[in-house]
Amino acid sequence: MIKISLCLWILLLCGCGEPAAAYFKETAELETELVEKTQDAKDTKDNRIDEDDDTESADIFYVYICGAVANPGVYQVSSGSRVYEVIGQAGGLLEEAGADCINQAEYVTDGQMIKILTREEMAQDLSNEADADTSMEDGKVNINTADLALLMTLPGIGESKAGSIISYREEHGKFSSIEELMNITGIKEGVYTKIKEHITVN
Repeated sequence: MIKISLCLWILLLCGCGEPAAAYFKETAELETELVEKTQDAKDTKDNRIDEDDDTESADIFYVYICGAVANPGVYQVSSGSRVYEVIGQAGGLLEEAGADCINQAEYVTDGQMIKILTREEMAQDLSNEADADTSMEDGKVNINTADLALLMTLPGIGESKAGSIISYREEHGKFSSIEELMNITGIKEGVYTKIKEHITVN
Protein backbone atom coordinates (compact mmCIF):
# COMPACT_ATOMS: atom_id res chain seq x y z
CA MET A 1 0.00 0.00 0.00
CA ILE A 2 2.89 2.34 0.82
CA LYS A 3 4.58 1.50 -2.48
CA ILE A 4 1.40 2.27 -4.42
CA SER A 5 1.10 5.64 -2.65
CA LEU A 6 4.73 6.49 -3.45
CA CYS A 7 4.23 5.58 -7.10
CA LEU A 8 1.14 7.74 -7.23
CA TRP A 9 2.98 10.77 -5.81
CA ILE A 10 5.87 10.24 -8.23
CA LEU A 11 3.50 10.12 -11.18
CA LEU A 12 1.72 13.23 -9.99
CA LEU A 13 4.99 15.12 -9.56
CA CYS A 14 6.05 14.07 -13.04
CA GLY A 15 2.92 15.57 -14.56
CA CYS A 16 1.16 12.26 -15.10
CA GLY A 17 -1.63 12.93 -12.65
CA GLU A 18 -4.58 12.42 -14.95
CA PRO A 19 -3.39 9.13 -16.53
CA ALA A 20 -2.47 7.80 -13.10
CA ALA A 21 -5.87 8.72 -11.67
CA ALA A 22 -7.59 7.01 -14.57
CA TYR A 23 -5.45 3.89 -14.06
CA PHE A 24 -6.28 3.66 -10.38
CA LYS A 25 -9.98 4.31 -11.03
CA GLU A 26 -10.09 1.51 -13.59
CA THR A 27 -8.28 -0.83 -11.19
CA ALA A 28 -10.76 -0.05 -8.40
CA GLU A 29 -13.71 -0.73 -10.72
CA LEU A 30 -12.21 -4.07 -11.78
CA GLU A 31 -11.70 -5.05 -8.14
CA THR A 32 -15.29 -4.10 -7.29
CA GLU A 33 -16.62 -6.15 -10.22
CA LEU A 34 -14.52 -9.13 -9.18
CA VAL A 35 -15.85 -8.96 -5.60
CA GLU A 36 -19.46 -8.80 -6.84
CA LYS A 37 -18.97 -11.81 -9.14
CA THR A 38 -17.40 -13.79 -6.31
CA GLN A 39 -20.33 -12.97 -4.00
CA ASP A 40 -22.88 -13.94 -6.69
CA ALA A 41 -21.14 -17.27 -7.18
CA LYS A 42 -21.17 -17.89 -3.40
CA ASP A 43 -24.89 -17.04 -3.17
CA THR A 44 -25.68 -19.41 -6.03
CA LYS A 45 -23.73 -22.20 -4.33
CA ASP A 46 -25.47 -21.56 -1.00
CA ASN A 47 -28.89 -21.67 -2.66
CA ARG A 48 -28.01 -24.94 -4.38
CA ILE A 49 -26.95 -26.44 -1.05
CA ASP A 50 -30.22 -25.33 0.58
CA GLU A 51 -32.24 -26.88 -2.25
CA ASP A 52 -30.31 -30.13 -1.91
CA ASP A 53 -30.97 -30.13 1.84
CA ASP A 54 -34.72 -29.65 1.26
CA THR A 55 -34.77 -32.45 -1.29
CA GLU A 56 -32.94 -34.78 1.05
CA SER A 57 -35.24 -34.05 4.02
CA ALA A 58 -38.33 -34.52 1.83
CA ASP A 59 -37.13 -38.06 0.98
CA ILE A 60 -36.96 -39.22 4.61
CA PHE A 61 -40.04 -40.57 6.43
CA TYR A 62 -40.47 -41.51 10.10
CA VAL A 63 -42.88 -44.38 10.79
CA TYR A 64 -44.04 -45.89 14.10
CA ILE A 65 -44.65 -49.64 14.11
CA CYS A 66 -46.09 -51.44 17.13
CA GLY A 67 -47.89 -54.59 18.14
CA ALA A 68 -46.79 -58.10 17.19
CA VAL A 69 -43.31 -57.30 15.85
CA ALA A 70 -39.93 -58.14 17.35
CA ASN A 71 -38.78 -54.56 17.96
CA PRO A 72 -41.59 -51.97 18.05
CA GLY A 73 -40.50 -48.35 17.65
CA VAL A 74 -39.96 -45.39 15.34
CA TYR A 75 -38.01 -46.12 12.17
CA GLN A 76 -36.53 -43.90 9.48
CA VAL A 77 -37.39 -45.00 5.95
CA SER A 78 -37.01 -43.61 2.45
CA SER A 79 -39.88 -42.16 0.45
CA GLY A 80 -41.54 -44.94 -1.51
CA SER A 81 -40.98 -47.60 1.16
CA ARG A 82 -43.67 -50.19 1.79
CA VAL A 83 -45.10 -51.69 4.98
CA TYR A 84 -43.24 -55.01 4.61
CA GLU A 85 -39.93 -53.13 4.58
CA VAL A 86 -40.75 -51.39 7.87
CA ILE A 87 -41.72 -54.78 9.34
CA GLY A 88 -38.32 -56.06 8.27
CA GLN A 89 -36.58 -53.14 9.99
CA ALA A 90 -38.54 -53.93 13.15
CA GLY A 91 -37.15 -57.47 13.22
CA GLY A 92 -40.08 -59.18 11.54
CA LEU A 93 -43.44 -60.49 12.75
CA LEU A 94 -43.85 -62.45 15.97
CA GLU A 95 -45.15 -66.01 15.77
CA GLU A 96 -48.58 -64.98 17.06
CA ALA A 97 -48.93 -62.10 14.60
CA GLY A 98 -51.92 -62.00 12.28
CA ALA A 99 -50.11 -61.43 9.00
CA ASP A 100 -53.39 -60.64 7.23
CA CYS A 101 -54.29 -57.75 9.54
CA ILE A 102 -52.59 -55.21 7.28
CA ASN A 103 -51.70 -54.75 3.61
CA GLN A 104 -47.94 -55.28 3.62
CA ALA A 105 -47.60 -54.00 0.03
CA GLU A 106 -49.02 -50.58 0.96
CA TYR A 107 -46.78 -47.50 0.65
CA VAL A 108 -45.97 -45.82 3.97
CA THR A 109 -46.49 -42.13 4.73
CA ASP A 110 -44.56 -39.80 7.01
CA GLY A 111 -45.80 -40.02 10.60
CA GLN A 112 -47.81 -43.20 9.95
CA MET A 113 -48.56 -45.68 12.75
CA ILE A 114 -48.54 -49.35 11.73
CA LYS A 115 -50.16 -51.67 14.28
CA ILE A 116 -49.73 -55.42 13.81
CA LEU A 117 -52.49 -57.35 15.54
CA THR A 118 -52.15 -60.86 16.94
CA ARG A 119 -54.42 -63.61 15.59
CA GLU A 120 -56.35 -63.45 18.89
CA GLU A 121 -56.90 -59.70 18.53
CA MET A 122 -58.08 -60.16 14.95
CA ALA A 123 -60.60 -62.79 16.09
CA GLN A 124 -61.85 -60.47 18.84
CA ASP A 125 -62.36 -57.64 16.34
CA LEU A 126 -64.39 -59.94 14.11
CA SER A 127 -66.45 -61.05 17.11
CA ASN A 128 -67.15 -57.43 18.10
CA GLU A 129 -68.28 -56.64 14.55
CA ALA A 130 -70.60 -59.64 14.59
CA ASP A 131 -72.09 -58.58 17.94
CA ALA A 132 -72.64 -55.07 16.61
CA ASP A 133 -74.50 -56.49 13.61
CA THR A 134 -76.87 -58.57 15.79
CA SER A 135 -77.49 -55.66 18.19
CA MET A 136 -79.26 -53.64 15.47
CA GLU A 137 -82.26 -55.04 13.59
CA ASP A 138 -84.26 -52.92 11.16
CA GLY A 139 -82.76 -49.83 12.79
CA LYS A 140 -83.85 -50.95 16.27
CA VAL A 141 -81.57 -51.73 19.22
CA ASN A 142 -81.72 -55.34 20.41
CA ILE A 143 -81.80 -54.97 24.19
CA ASN A 144 -80.74 -58.61 24.60
CA THR A 145 -77.38 -58.13 22.85
CA ALA A 146 -76.63 -54.37 22.84
CA ASP A 147 -73.61 -53.15 24.79
CA LEU A 148 -73.49 -50.14 27.10
CA ALA A 149 -72.59 -47.65 24.37
CA LEU A 150 -75.38 -48.79 22.04
CA LEU A 151 -78.01 -48.74 24.80
CA MET A 152 -76.99 -45.17 25.63
CA THR A 153 -78.01 -44.08 22.12
CA LEU A 154 -81.65 -44.64 23.13
CA PRO A 155 -83.62 -41.54 24.20
CA GLY A 156 -83.71 -41.11 27.97
CA ILE A 157 -81.15 -43.87 28.59
CA GLY A 158 -77.94 -42.67 30.20
CA GLU A 159 -75.01 -44.68 31.51
CA SER A 160 -76.75 -45.60 34.75
CA LYS A 161 -79.95 -46.96 33.11
CA ALA A 162 -77.92 -48.72 30.39
CA GLY A 163 -75.89 -50.41 33.11
CA SER A 164 -79.08 -51.48 34.87
CA ILE A 165 -80.39 -53.06 31.67
CA ILE A 166 -77.20 -55.10 31.28
CA SER A 167 -77.22 -56.12 34.97
CA TYR A 168 -80.86 -57.24 34.73
CA ARG A 169 -80.07 -59.23 31.60
CA GLU A 170 -77.13 -60.96 33.28
CA GLU A 171 -79.21 -61.82 36.35
CA HIS A 172 -82.52 -62.86 34.75
CA GLY A 173 -81.47 -63.91 31.26
CA LYS A 174 -82.71 -62.46 28.00
CA PHE A 175 -85.75 -60.21 27.91
CA SER A 176 -88.81 -62.06 26.68
CA SER A 177 -90.51 -58.82 25.63
CA ILE A 178 -89.67 -55.15 25.42
CA GLU A 179 -92.27 -54.41 28.11
CA GLU A 180 -90.13 -56.35 30.60
CA LEU A 181 -87.83 -53.32 30.70
CA MET A 182 -90.30 -51.69 33.08
CA ASN A 183 -89.30 -54.27 35.72
CA ILE A 184 -86.02 -52.37 36.06
CA THR A 185 -85.84 -49.68 38.72
CA GLY A 186 -85.68 -46.28 37.05
CA ILE A 187 -87.35 -47.39 33.83
CA LYS A 188 -91.05 -46.82 34.15
CA GLU A 189 -93.80 -46.05 31.67
CA GLY A 190 -92.51 -42.57 30.81
CA VAL A 191 -89.05 -43.79 29.77
CA TYR A 192 -90.49 -46.90 28.14
CA THR A 193 -92.81 -44.79 25.97
CA LYS A 194 -89.81 -42.84 24.67
CA ILE A 195 -87.83 -45.90 23.64
CA LYS A 196 -90.37 -48.60 22.74
CA GLU A 197 -90.31 -47.68 19.03
CA HIS A 198 -86.51 -47.97 18.99
CA ILE A 199 -85.99 -51.36 20.66
CA THR A 200 -86.51 -55.06 19.97
CA VAL A 201 -85.83 -58.42 21.66
CA ASN A 202 -85.65 -60.58 18.50
